[in-house]
This record gives sequence, C-alpha cells and structure tokens, in this order.
Amino acid sequence: MKHAAFAAASAFALAACTTAAPPAPVATPIAIPVAAPLAAKESPSTFTRDINAGFQRDLPFADTQDFAFADRGFIATRKDPIIATAAGQPVWNLAAFDFLKGPPPETANPSLWRQAQLMAKHGLYKVSDNIWQVRGFDLANITFVKGATGWIVIDTLGANETAKAALDLITEHVGQRPIVAVIYTHSHTDHFAGTAGLVKLEDVKAGKVQVIAPKGFLEAAVGENVIAGPAMQRRALYQFGIPLPKEAGGLINAGIGPGIAAGSTSLIPPTKEIAATGEAMTIDGVKLTFQFTPSTEAPAEMNVNFPDWKIVDMAENANATQHNILTPRGAVVRDAKVWAEGLTKALRLYGDSDILITSHGWPRFGNAEIRDYLGKHRDVYAYLHDQTVRLMNKGLNGDEIAAQLKLPPELAREWYDRPYYGSLSFNSRAVYQFYMGWYDANPVNLAPMPPADTGKRYVAAMGGASNVKAMARTAYDAGDYAWAAALLNHVVMSDSADADAKDLLARCYDQLGWQSEPSTWRNIYLTGAQELRTGVSAPRGTPAAQMASLANLPLGQLIDLLAVRLNAEKAQGQSVKLAFVLTDSNERTFITIANGVLVHEEIPAPEPADATLTLTRADFLGGVFGGQPLPAKIAGGAVKLDGNPQALLKLQQWMDAPNPVFPIVTR
Repeated sequence: MKHAAFAAASAFALAACTTAAPPAPVATPIAIPVAAPLAAKESPSTFTRDINAGFQRDLPFADTQDFAFADRGFIATRKDPIIATAAGQPVWNLAAFDFLKGPPPETANPSLWRQAQLMAKHGLYKVSDNIWQVRGFDLANITFVKGATGWIVIDTLGANETAKAALDLITEHVGQRPIVAVIYTHSHTDHFAGTAGLVKLEDVKAGKVQVIAPKGFLEAAVGENVIAGPAMQRRALYQFGIPLPKEAGGLINAGIGPGIAAGSTSLIPPTKEIAATGEAMTIDGVKLTFQFTPSTEAPAEMNVNFPDWKIVDMAENANATQHNILTPRGAVVRDAKVWAEGLTKALRLYGDSDILITSHGWPRFGNAEIRDYLGKHRDVYAYLHDQTVRLMNKGLNGDEIAAQLKLPPELAREWYDRPYYGSLSFNSRAVYQFYMGWYDANPVNLAPMPPADTGKRYVAAMGGASNVKAMARTAYDAGDYAWAAALLNHVVMSDSADADAKDLLARCYDQLGWQSEPSTWRNIYLTGAQELRTGVSAPRGTPAAQMASLANLPLGQLIDLLAVRLNAEKAQGQSVKLAFVLTDSNERTFITIANGVLVHEEIPAPEPADATLTLTRADFLGGVFGGQPLPAKIAGGAVKLDGNPQALLKLQQWMDAPNPVFPIVTR
C-alpha cells in the first residue's frame, strides 16, 4: 500500500485504483511533493511543555539498552546520503533526520523523540557471523544471510533503489556474492517492493534464485488494499506524515521506521510458499524452519528460524513498539487474540534463541532478554484483547473502553510496548469493532447525520459561529485542545471558508501533535493542520506505476474494480452485456450491468452480449486502466470488437474516477 499510485482516467474507462503491491518489476519512480516548512503560528504552549516534561520525568530514560543493541555490530553507512533513481531523482536522504541527534525539542514528545533517534540510525550492521542487516534505508530492514555460495535476502525494502543501495553497501564492506534466495516474511509492500533492485525476474524463472513466501502471499500482496485503495492511500498520507517536512516541528518518525522512501517498486512472485508451522528448508547450506502466522500483523506472514545458530527472525509479529490492530489508514481489523497466541507459540518454539531480529527496529541479544521480550510483548496483545472484551461485555462502548484502558505498569514501562505505532486507545476500539462493529447500540447512532449537516446544526444551536469560536478560544487558552478542536471542527465542517476557525483548529492540531507519543497521531494531527492552512497536496504516483500495480491481478479482481466505480445513478434504467476474451492469458469474463449493479463471471459468454472484445491482456490493461484508448486499437486491428460499440461507450460513461485528494479536515 505504501507505494501505491494514483493514475489518470483513460479515454476509454476510468481512473485506476491504488493497490498495496505493484506485482511486476517496474522502473517508475513515485513522485512525492516537496514539503514546505510548517507554517505554525505559535510555539508549544506551557500546557504542551508540561505534558512533555511529564513523559521525560516518568519514563525510564536512564535505560539505554536499546541504544546499545541498535549500535551493536555497526560497520559503515553510505558516503553519499542521497539514494537516487538512475535518472538522478532522489528517493531517500539518510541525512534528513540528522536533526534528531540533539535533545528533544519542545515540539516533540520526548518518548517519541527517543524512538525516532533509534529508528534514524542507518547503515550496515553485523548481527552474527552469518547475518547482516541494513537499517534506516527505508521504513523496514533488509537482512542478508550468508550461505555457502551466496546471500539469502530476507525482506527487500519498499523501493528498488533503496534495496540496491543496501546491496551495494554490503558488497562494499563484506564482499560480492550472488543472491541465491529471497524470503518475503509477509505481504506488505515495504518487505517485497524492492526485489527488482536485487535480482532479475529471468534469473528467478530460470531457477537461479528462489523466492519464498508464506501461503497466500501473492493474493494478499496484490489484493489486500485494492478495492479501497484510493481511500486508504489518501488516509496513509496522514498516518505517515508524507506531506510534512522532516524537521523538529514536523515529521520525525513513522513509528516502525524513519519514514517511507520514494522510488520504483516491484514484486517478483514467489516460487515456493510456506503453508504450515514446522516446515523446513536448507538453502545454500543454511537450515531454516518456519512458523506460519496468518491473520496476525498481515494476512500472510511467517517467522523464520535458524536452528543451528539459535537466531530467530520474528518478521513484523514482534516490534520495537506496540503495533496496530487497525491501521489509521484503514484496513481489515486484525485479530489481537490470534496475534497473542502466535507469540505464545513463538516463545515455545524459539525461546532458546540467543539472537532475535525483526523486520523493523534493532536486534535483541541474550536468551533471558529474548524470553522476557517475547513474553511481555505477547502480553500487551493478550491484555488488550481480554480487557477490551471484558469491558465490552459489561456494556461499555469502544470510546468508553479506550478512555479508561491502561497497560499494567510492568508492561507500560517496557519501551517496546509503548504506543509509537499502535496505541492502546486506538487498538481497544479496533478490538471492539472486530467483535461488535461500529454501532454502539445507542439508537441515536443508528443514522447519524453527515459531518457538514451536523456542523451546521451544532453551530446554529450554540448561537452561531462567533459564539462557537469564542468557546473554542477559551478552551484553547486553557490547554483543552481536544475540546477546542471538537468545537472548531463543527464550524469548519459547516463553513470551510471560515479562515479564523481553520487557523485556530490548525493551532489545536499543532499542540496535540507536539504532545503525542504515537507517531501516527502526531503525523495525523500535523498533516491535518497543514491541510487546514495550505490545502491538499497533489497526489503521489504515476500512471505507469499504477499499471504495474494491476499487472498480475486475476481478471475477476480487475473487474471488481470496475464494479465499485459504477455510478448507479448514471446507469439507472439501462443495462448492458459485455464479454472480454484475453487471448494470451486464456481469461474470459462476462459482464452484466443492470439495476445499478455490475455482475461478472469469469466464463465464456453464456448468452449473446451487446459487444465482445478479443484482445491481449496488455491491451485490456492499457485500455481500461492505462490511458491507452481502445478505439484506436480497434481501428488498427489489434483489438477485435464484435457487436455494438455503444456498449463500450456506456461502460465509459457510467464509471466514476476515485478522488485522490478528497477533503478530510474540511468538507
């Protein structure tokens, strides 16, 4: 998802969706708008400074073990901090977070600042005699395992350029070796999208390189976020603070890594899937065993163990922070109970390990440390699940549970259980949603009004915008920023042109962001403030990158994208039947649009169609999603059309393009 792109509509069809995983090797850089310095009009208030001072006072900052672990085995980093495309376009700057080397400023929660300092460490690290990691080159880590003749690479970062830079760094300092295998621990983009920067697809097809992944990986990788891709991508800009400048008052961290690199993305499909815990392989003389952990941090995920070395890779099932049960960008809610049970199983399987590595963050060394870490990290998810359900069954709703649930002190004092990425507040509401859905059983919430309507009525009920803004100013001056923001949100939703309300609301979000311990909350608050001041940034991405993201989707999933873009009002009272025959992939689909619904079956047309198109898969993708008009190909003979051309025109006219810049903090 993190490198998904938005594409323009083609002359034939519709604007394309975004997706979690571009599934074919490509070389299309993702464009990120250059972020301007934040336009904050006030400094952190005394209330914000006092809150941050409390974190500095109450948390165990004298515990520096994480810094020792993070620095252990450091060899070198790049001489040139800029990682760029072949054309010279920068995709990552290793020096961008150098400002973190100082003490925490007033514009950052000191706990999050500490996490950001650790995550910003970058370079090549020797973990053991056989394992190295490159960290800080992207959101995730890339791990190199030394085999008898070559490298086994675990996770490949999120961009081809950062992956290649990591390979170049280890080649420079450890030596040149061929890559004999790539392991994807799970189905999120920052763990596989750099593959083409490391190996060639033809070498994989020729059997020179194995690609190993958990069962269901490809389906999850290309499908997890496709249907809701545009909405997720828009919200991800907030979660990761992508439009924010990297500075002490802006983006300082992404919770599980320093940030997201821009660049070209790829996915080379796996040649082998791991389907069960206990499966074992020997690759280039290295013995590996696997724990299959679906439905935990990702729909398809696995841990990797090196039994001969007593080293375990916990993928993203264990982290240097509490993780998300529901990501703020939006996704299917994860199962906290299954996640906790997976960590219990891992503790039983790998509790004798001497070294533990993960897909994000730094290793942990020593058996006692590892056992304590896995146990207490597991307990956070178990506590979250069990106590949320307990309170739910006592009649509390999600917001009420979130307001009172706190970790026991013995868990809360562990840095790796702090809420830098996921938080107990957000996660407890996710557990409630997992079981109960969004509705809290209060009849007043059966049919809530849209935000703009609610805003207008609240503002009118409180005596007009001037009165509401005066109440908000009083709350702001008292340091009650959340209440002030709630008041001002009604004003802005009722009138997006109210500059005074937007300015004060932005100031509220500044203060809330600077106080926040979760990186996700900070990024969301500060991005909201920026958009209130300057509007919505241009979307990321290129049509070519979007094409790559669709390339390996089964035909049925591609047609699903059309179904969710059908404007039922435009098609009202009309119907059409279309058949597509893809000659090179031997795929067929029969589409019926009637009653405002698109239904498709991947079968030969069982009845006469209004139009039948016979074409290659590439022409289908280009014509429907890639801005390559089909009429020209029909006229040139590359595409055969039997039937009424007006049927295609109807399909074009009835489709709505997703909006990559829809408003969030305004309406």
